[in-house]
Amino acid sequence: MLQLLWSLWIVGNVVTLLLYGFDKWRSRGDGRRVPERTLLWCIGLGGLLGAWLAMSWFRHKTVKQPFRRWAVLWTVLNPTWLLVWMSFRTA
Repeated sequence: MLQLLWSLWIVGNVVTLLLYGFDKWRSRGDGRRVPERTLLWCIGLGGLLGAWLAMSWFRHKTVKQPFRRWAVLWTVLNPTWLLVWMSFRTA
């Protein structure tokens, strides 16, 4: 069960990274962007690693302070920490 949860976590982080990259790509053109609320929900649902890597690699959403504050809050309140705790507890 724990392996399945970690696998889903990895997939979620890859999807989050790609979604942030897509939004950055769309920000350079005229296309429709990914809503910030969606990007933040990706962090809240476990994609914190993918989101923070994307923000760093793509320099995306790094200056916008309200977004960063919400991203930090979602990172602190993330269910990933419960998954980490469960992994150490069963090891």
